[in-house]
Amino acid sequence: MTVRVGRSLGIALGALVILGAGIYGPATLLGPLPAATVTVLSPPPPAATLARPVLPAVGASALLQSAADEPFATGGSEKALPMASAAKLVEALVVLRSKPLEPGADGPAVPMTAEDYQSYLDYANNGARTVAVFPGESWTERELLQALILGSSNNHADTIARWAFGSVDAYLRAANTWLPANGLAHTRVADATGLDEASAGTGTDLARLAALASAHPVISEILAQPASALADRRGVQNTTAYLPEQGITGISRSYTDAAGVCFLFTAAVDAGGTPFSFAGAIVGEPDYDTLNADLTALMKSASAGVREQPVLAEGTAYARYETAWGQSARAVVKTAKTRLAWVGSPLHAPTVKTEPVTTGRAGRTVGHASLTVDGQDVSSPLVLDRSIRDPGLGWRLLHPLPILSELMQPRAAG
Repeated sequence: MTVRVGRSLGIALGALVILGAGIYGPATLLGPLPAATVTVLSPPPPAATLARPVLPAVGASALLQSAADEPFATGGSEKALPMASAAKLVEALVVLRSKPLEPGADGPAVPMTAEDYQSYLDYANNGARTVAVFPGESWTERELLQALILGSSNNHADTIARWAFGSVDAYLRAANTWLPANGLAHTRVADATGLDEASAGTGTDLARLAALASAHPVISEILAQPASALADRRGVQNTTAYLPEQGITGISRSYTDAAGVCFLFTAAVDAGGTPFSFAGAIVGEPDYDTLNADLTALMKSASAGVREQPVLAEGTAYARYETAWGQSARAVVKTAKTRLAWVGSPLHAPTVKTEPVTTGRAGRTVGHASLTVDGQDVSSPLVLDRSIRDPGLGWRLLHPLPILSELMQPRAAG
């Protein structure tokens, strides 16, 4: 009896061994491998050649690419300084928000009153810049804006404020509400003309004001076209134009004793056949000779500094894969991405997305790195810099647990 029990137990154990071997072998040799562990890396941003913008040390100045950007260069004081006729750009933008005008349209006719005429006489008698008006004549909204922007007419600044808002005080309340709502929190207007030194702004705010004005279709149209048909065919001297041969488009150019010379502008330089544009403000210059020299130095530094700058450098690793069997590979940028920029413009770290990897050849796409630069989405594939291979039979037979664990993972229904 004992012999029979022992023989039966031996047969059962033998059967279990044979059965186990039959399952264990195929499972470990043919089962799925565990995915590699992924670590996202944070390499330093691509290096750029340093050629900083040249800005004056006195007054205040700033450069930026658009109103939505932070400045890529600043100079001088960070405090709000008197801004002279740059205040008229604030008025133009605030009035166009209240009294919209389509590009090419003249807008409503505005009759000149005795008060408008008296304003003209008062400013003219005090030596301030004016454009003549007479009682009873009518100016279109476009003509009023031409006299304001191109002619820097102080009497038109007050006339437009009264027409659009009922009074200069009502305009000032509207303007000082509009300023912080449009990214100009460090600027305030105390009058419509900018003759009051309490109308002041920082270099960064005024550069942003230049960008906002240049981007407005009506203001940009007025700057591009001479005012040749104002009321009774009176012409307006363009006070904004300055050094156009250097690629500069003046938006506001003025002088007061308190503010010095103030210049708001946009500019463009050619970089290998591609234009690079930016907006800027320089306020508090002592005289026009100094402004001329400083703008010339600025544009020279722009020609030297604007280049194709790396955004995602080829071969830069943004992730590392490590397998349970000791192999590793990096996910590197496949295709370099660049942008046309002035050196020193900051770059944010890219967003890195990776795919699971078990094995794969070198060069296989395993994700991508992407970021937004100057309002544009930039992305490049990430590829394996070396192959990750199957560990082979020996490792599989000696390390059943990772394979069996992977085999037991629930699979999504097909």
